[in-house]
Amino acid sequence: MSTSSSVCIGIVGVGRMGANMARRLVEKGFAVTAVYDVRRAAATELATELKCAAPEKLAEVTAAADVILTIVTDDAAMRSIFAATGDSLLTGAKDRTFINFATVSPEVYLEVEAAANKIGAAAIEACMASSITQARQGTLYLILAGDSAVVEKTTPILEALSSARRHVGPTGRAAQVKALVNMVMNINTAGLAEGLGIGDALGLDLTVLREIFSQTGANSRVLETDGADMQAREHDCYFSAAHAAKDSGIAVHLAASKGIRVPLAEATLDQYRLMIEKGLGELDKSGVAELTFKGRGQK
Repeated sequence: MSTSSSVCIGIVGVGRMGANMARRLVEKGFAVTAVYDVRRAAATELATELKCAAPEKLAEVTAAADVILTIVTDDAAMRSIFAATGDSLLTGAKDRTFINFATVSPEVYLEVEAAANKIGAAAIEACMASSITQARQGTLYLILAGDSAVVEKTTPILEALSSARRHVGPTGRAAQVKALVNMVMNINTAGLAEGLGIGDALGLDLTVLREIFSQTGANSRVLETDGADMQAREHDCYFSAAHAAKDSGIAVHLAASKGIRVPLAEATLDQYRLMIEKGLGELDKSGVAELTFKGRGQK
């Protein structure tokens, strides 16, 4: 994989992240030859923009590419695109390489790697600890796992998409790390919403409160990214509450499998599940403030 132009790339899952990753790769001189999404309109619109194919079948994506990037929503979607029967990315996939970016359960990544290796293909994890803006700018933080030789082979693509990368071990490890990253982030987000919600109820100046938070032990990355949005009720989606619930759920499951008690993670998971129940699941994770600020529709 010596030059960008010598590799044909297919992309499965062209939502907010996948579409911007595709744009970034084209901008960097890579040949994106096929894009696919279960939402046909999303795929065809992006294909028109990038002047590539938008196959109706997964197997056609595999046929059109040397390397296939997948950015799907959950375990079910991941298992579906790598199905053992029917339309599947595994059809005709000998010698293909899959780079899988989704936050899904570690066991699913192990299943995908085994299925790919069985037919002579390769698969690695590249879990993203970043959001939409970073996808477009090529400044993602990637948590990598899997065969180090495959990671090395795909380095030009990974470099084009990221400003930092960390290989954390064999397949499954990146998914574990990413779940914990998002678990802690979600706890911080819910905690910030409660602090600002109480401050609002007390009649404090939230702009001043946020500035004081930033200079003390209350500071956090989510204060920078979500604090003003919580105050202004601006919850344009960069990382949805539904995804927050999914990822915290993965982390809680991992904790249970090791006999670890995680009451804060469980309480945060309950909050994001409540958002989904209230029809707020597609708001940004900052929308958890809608449950904590007085008069905004709390429980």
